[in-house]
Amino acid sequence: MLQRVLDYFRGLRLPRLNRHVINLLLALLIGILSGYGAVLFRFIIQFIQWLFYQHKQDFLTFSHELPAFLIVLIPALGGLIVGLLVYFGAREAKGHGVPEVMEAVALRGGFIRKRVALIKILASAVCMGSGGSVGREGPIVQIGSSIGSSVAQTFKIPRLHMKTMVGCGAAAGIAATFNAPIAGVLFALEIILGDFGLMSFSPVVLASVTATTISRHYFGDLPAFDIPEYSLVTLWEFFFYPLLGIVCGLIAILFIQVLYKSEDLFEAVPLPDWFKPAFGGALLGLILLKFPHVFGVGYETINLTLVNSLEFSLLLALIGVKIIATSLTIGTGGSGGIFAPSLFIGAMSGGAFGFAVNAFFPALSASPGAYALVAMGGLVAGTTHAPITAILILFELTGQYSIILPLMITCIIATIVASTLKRGSIYTIKLLRRGVHIDTGREQSILERLQVKDTMRHDFFTVSEGTPLMEVIESFKDKNASYLHMLDASGRLTGIISFRDIRPILHEDSLLPLIVAKDVATSRPLTVAPDDSLRTALEKMTDKGVNQLPVVDDGHLVGTLPENDIAAAYTRELIKREIEEA
Repeated sequence: MLQRVLDYFRGLRLPRLNRHVINLLLALLIGILSGYGAVLFRFIIQFIQWLFYQHKQDFLTFSHELPAFLIVLIPALGGLIVGLLVYFGAREAKGHGVPEVMEAVALRGGFIRKRVALIKILASAVCMGSGGSVGREGPIVQIGSSIGSSVAQTFKIPRLHMKTMVGCGAAAGIAATFNAPIAGVLFALEIILGDFGLMSFSPVVLASVTATTISRHYFGDLPAFDIPEYSLVTLWEFFFYPLLGIVCGLIAILFIQVLYKSEDLFEAVPLPDWFKPAFGGALLGLILLKFPHVFGVGYETINLTLVNSLEFSLLLALIGVKIIATSLTIGTGGSGGIFAPSLFIGAMSGGAFGFAVNAFFPALSASPGAYALVAMGGLVAGTTHAPITAILILFELTGQYSIILPLMITCIIATIVASTLKRGSIYTIKLLRRGVHIDTGREQSILERLQVKDTMRHDFFTVSEGTPLMEVIESFKDKNASYLHMLDASGRLTGIISFRDIRPILHEDSLLPLIVAKDVATSRPLTVAPDDSLRTALEKMTDKGVNQLPVVDDGHLVGTLPENDIAAAYTRELIKREIEEA
């Protein structure tokens, strides 16, 4: 269906318009397609749940009616279907999806295979409909981004602007899924694109608003959570929210650690990749027998927390249980997002924190539900390292303006704590583990993949430690060398000499015959190894202000690496990739 629509628009002949107007028109199209994609996605999730359980309501309302074997069997069956879809359809549909979009934007100019949208819709819908403890936002970001990339490819948009089209799809998906147009825009600009320029901002806003309009037509203009009116009890509460921010930051780190440890653990399990989601589904089913609260996105449990309907002990337990349930689902190869689990874990953490504050300061603090509400944003900020998006999406999800100040305090502190103690967000760590440094962009990622041994020169010049200074000077003249490398009797590099090292003593005529290379050389010079990346080499050059480094293997000089050669290697690789992507 999507391909037929794209083929139709491809056949239209657009008038000659400036690039910005064309981008806006395409953003409108992406907003429409992504909006209906989000609506379709939600309906498919409901339909899949009905197929499995004969119920469309929240799992908590009917879990007691199901026999225990079905609660274990159905998530396992759903996992099997997901594993087959992902393994044989599109491997990119595995996991929470956002890192794959970020990588496509940073390294491939926004190019995403067209089949990803369809496979992601089916795999994530089956995963969530059967009970997978994941959220809708990751899949819909990948679905919307795939639509944006497909539209850009269809109309042969330059790669410079293709990334903007991907951002339009991501914003539209978030906006339509959560009824949060502002948050959709900020999510795309802050997390996906990292670009707030006008050429990106305007199309992303248009796509987000368009998708939200479509979503509201089908689901109404209602906040995602039904909460009581919130207000500050006393100004003393502003002493509690920084503490809540610290708690959220620490729990966010715990969530990230467990999630990726789970991936590593199940990666080593000797089972076929397509079968692992079924194994994870069975383990999840065992958890659902005792804690049905962690089924799917878990919004009903969040609502119960916000109205103070859960006990302190259950809130504490659900923090750990949800982390484990989500890690099982994602770690074994399931398909779904981590945004909703972050909201869930935040609500449980804030609720438990609120109970503790109430116990010690009953007259100075609000109800536990108020802290649960704010902590939802704190956990999102701590896991994504995107406080602006977290603040705005919580505001739009709840419709509560009165939470803005506590939310800002908590989100900023949670982000500071999490980013200080743990490198990378829950999205970028997945890429860092692949050697992709998303924060430094395409250029640094190229340098990271190139090694010193493939670029270094072998025509270096050496002197011994006892070489007289006059011979050193003659070597500079005869060999036209920038640096001379000093070796000891065993041939190991012990120093490096540049002409500026000997310039200060050239006027000391009486001393020149007495000075040898060891007296003027820079001892223990900065070096690189053959297996180091060019990025590492360039960082060392920049830090020390040098333009050439000796390449040393087990103490012996094997080559030299000039800065100009790094630039040349980067240019060659960039041209090669552009040709391959053309």
